Amino acid sequence: MLPPSRERWAPSAGQIARRRIAVRLAKILFPLLGVALLVGIAVWPELDRMEDRARVSFRRVAGTAPDAVRVIDPRYQGIDEQNRPYTVTAEVAAQTDAPDIVDLNRPRADILLTDGSWVLLESREGRFDKARNLLDLSGDVTLWQDGGNLLVTEAAEIQLHEGSASGDRPVAAQGPFGTLTSEGFRLTDRGQVVVFTGRARAILEGGQ
Repeated sequence: MLPPSRERWAPSAGQIARRRIAVRLAKILFPLLGVALLVGIAVWPELDRMEDRARVSFRRVAGTAPDAVRVIDPRYQGIDEQNRPYTVTAEVAAQTDAPDIVDLNRPRADILLTDGSWVLLESREGRFDKARNLLDLSGDVTLWQDGGNLLVTEAAEIQLHEGSASGDRPVAAQGPFGTLTSEGFRLTDRGQVVVFTGRARAILEGGQ
């Protein structure tokens, strides 16, 4: 009888069967893994090129799209129903989805009156509908009149063709007449007539 350390170990029938299954699986899986590795090596450079092309395309779109729809220092000119000129300018104009509508940064509208005087409106932001001659202003909307009157509000709509403007936000006005606050305003005849709406409070100067 052999010493315990030299006794031969005989695998059972179940262990032999499991080994045979493992060998068969290895014969099937190893070739498949080899094929997959070869395919990966062959395809990887093409994937890199596709990624590079995608990056280039993205950079082109990101770089050119804003330039294609933005205009620096735009200038729009027109005449009203009485053939009096007006001009709309801005620092930047951005085209919207509608072909006749642009968003404006720091818009400014200059309106010349028949007697040679002028009305100037400006704000932080605006939207100009060129087809309707409609200018919407928002943010620190300020209106100056040639006679020294000043009107400040937060939003206003200007009908350039009609030479009128209106707003329903609180208004503060001052000029030779004194100072005035109200809940809104209506401007007609290209600034010749201004009506303050809602609750109004005025402090008149001198003999006004």
